[in-house]
Amino acid sequence: MYDALSQDYDRFVNWAERLAYEMPFLERILGSVPSRQGKKLRVLDTACATGRHAIALAQQGYEVVGTDLSSKMVSQAKRNADQAGVDVHFETAALGEQADRFGEESFDAVLCLGNSLPHLLTEEEVHRALVDFYRLLRPSGVVLIQNRNFDHILQSRQREMEPQSVIEKDKEWIFLRFYDFLENGLIGFNFLTLSREGCTAWKLDWQNSLLKPLVAAELIHWLKQAGFSQINLFGSLAGDAFDPERSSNLVVVASKS
Repeated sequence: MYDALSQDYDRFVNWAERLAYEMPFLERILGSVPSRQGKKLRVLDTACATGRHAIALAQQGYEVVGTDLSSKMVSQAKRNADQAGVDVHFETAALGEQADRFGEESFDAVLCLGNSLPHLLTEEEVHRALVDFYRLLRPSGVVLIQNRNFDHILQSRQREMEPQSVIEKDKEWIFLRFYDFLENGLIGFNFLTLSREGCTAWKLDWQNSLLKPLVAAELIHWLKQAGFSQINLFGSLAGDAFDPERSSNLVVVASKS
């Protein structure tokens, strides 16, 4: 799915607006991590997609590594970093297998943004990924996870998300996302892209994947099982309070004691 979306992903997101909204909170959380004398804070941005958060953090002076399962997303992230003139190391890697690649206690912070963790479809996969995050972190390091608020989604059965559109000269894109609630407890995530040039007929591209809807209590449980403590919940990447009935997102920050 995400290989296919890599070309249009940056069109789908208004990155200037999003980063202006999210970066102050991200930097506040990173600022709470004890620094090592004379060394930059080292951050791993997992499931980094086209690398925009990693690049923004590198521009603020952090040492950043970005990983994603999609090789085409990683290729686009490398192009974005080159265009921005920043040094970020990007690699293709799956959640749950990164401590063996980069070494235990090799990062001060791990980010898992963009509703990425719910793409792991079993409890075993979720547990393995969170243990991997724990192994990656130095003592007093933090993990920050941003998911959709599935407490609200499962209760309301809300299927649709806000559509997005963009126009570049004579080309136009419309992006539509919606869920299917499946009998086995998983969610089908559908991503439709409509595109056209000028007044030609619309072209349709449909991509889909499965999600495991992690509610807040489940995610807290698995973080504790992995060894994390001082677990705090937020309702957005602006640091709003988490309301299971109203927040659009579940943002979890947990520490490695």
